[in-house]
Amino acid sequence: MAGASTLSSYSTTSPAKATASVLVLAAADSTVLGLAGAKAAKTALDDAAQAIGFSGKAGSTARVPAPKGIAADSVLLVGLGDYDADDSDVAATAESLRRGAGAALRALDGVESIALALPAATPAEVEAVTVGAGLGAYRFLDYRSEDRTPGAITVIGPKGKTFAAAHDAGEVIAAATNRARDLVNTPPLDLYPESYAEIVKDQAKDRKLKVTVLGEKELRAGGYGGIIGVGQGSTRGPRLVKVEYAPRGAKRHLSFVGKGITFDSGGISLKPAKSMEDMKSDMAGSAAVVQALFGIADLKLPVRVTAWLPLAENMPGSSAQRPSDVLKMRSGKTVEVTNTDAEGRLVLADALTDAGEENPDLLIDVATLTGAQIVALGERTSGVMGSETARAEVIASASVAGEQMWAMPIPEEMLSGFDSTAADLTNSGPRPGGMLAAAAFLREFVGEDANWAHIDIAGPSFNGSAPFGYTPKAATGAAVRTLIEIAKAQA
Repeated sequence: MAGASTLSSYSTTSPAKATASVLVLAAADSTVLGLAGAKAAKTALDDAAQAIGFSGKAGSTARVPAPKGIAADSVLLVGLGDYDADDSDVAATAESLRRGAGAALRALDGVESIALALPAATPAEVEAVTVGAGLGAYRFLDYRSEDRTPGAITVIGPKGKTFAAAHDAGEVIAAATNRARDLVNTPPLDLYPESYAEIVKDQAKDRKLKVTVLGEKELRAGGYGGIIGVGQGSTRGPRLVKVEYAPRGAKRHLSFVGKGITFDSGGISLKPAKSMEDMKSDMAGSAAVVQALFGIADLKLPVRVTAWLPLAENMPGSSAQRPSDVLKMRSGKTVEVTNTDAEGRLVLADALTDAGEENPDLLIDVATLTGAQIVALGERTSGVMGSETARAEVIASASVAGEQMWAMPIPEEMLSGFDSTAADLTNSGPRPGGMLAAAAFLREFVGEDANWAHIDIAGPSFNGSAPFGYTPKAATGAAVRTLIEIAKAQA
């Protein structure tokens, strides 16, 4: 299992002298950027842009013949909108470059070689361009007969070890995000709890990380009622995967928990057919946390990280859990199942219990948990709930990483919607404020003093619309970059 993701190299050559099939240059407000020292070529490109009506609108591209003075065969202009190199909003500038690089690479299928010369003047901007290029170059071709990917990519930037190091870090971040995309894009016929666990073990082996996998027998014996309950309707049983990165000298411990429903039919509370079409993506939270951990390990960040992946396939088989069944959870609490399609919180609850027992400095769960997230925040903005400190840490890191996340509350009255006459809780709560209610349920399985955040990525994890910026159609790799940025901040 591997999507097509093109790696890049770093060069400090002059953009005008870069030999490539295509030289990528930015344009903003109808002006071409990044050709200092090549005045005649810049004037020619400005004239060409004006002649074809290219204004530099964010995300737009136009390919023109290379004028005299440019070594490349042709030039691709990519719009950065109202980009301003002197803007005090560093995060916004980096995101403009990220999106511009991504849009350019999406437009260059089959091109033999590409030199990317966007106006990156700081290490953070070089990293942003590299990440955007890596994400824009991504194609998932495992199940297709065609193979038209962008060719060799060279990122052009300033001289200095810090800039080269920033490029290398950007490569790692893009690769981690693309591996998460690979997992989410893989059909559920091939990605199910057991095969998923094997993929994680293989990837961890390359990095010499510790992996523990609990199968059905161990889960039953350990009292993981939520994971067993959700997975028991499938002939392909559940797993709980724990991955540990523990570098010597690490002083902080981060714990990431990711929802891993490899396919969600809804169970006996069956979804409508149309709502099942993208349900291979219901494990996007688990893909995000494990690939973020691998990225953190590849960056050799001096922070301990543990990833927990509760994996199950939610199917309506003859042995499936039923509405009104009562599950005894790993924590000892009992939950009455009132809707088998509210399954993600059940597997998360068991994994959160285990993760919390290790008393990490920061506990974060990531999940495609509720349709209410999409109603509240749309398809591109994740909701973040939890303790005030943890929530603020996630939002701050998301801003740096260029991922749209928004802080949301967990109103106290939400928990009363889970009252049960048969158990401690029901698994399905009130419809109004459903995203907030789901977080209230999860909070019952987190220690009172835990520094905990819950990230609902239901919409942002899977793009069902047209590609944009560095975001392709289908899996996006949502939350990977934010989690890596959190580890950077904690290191």
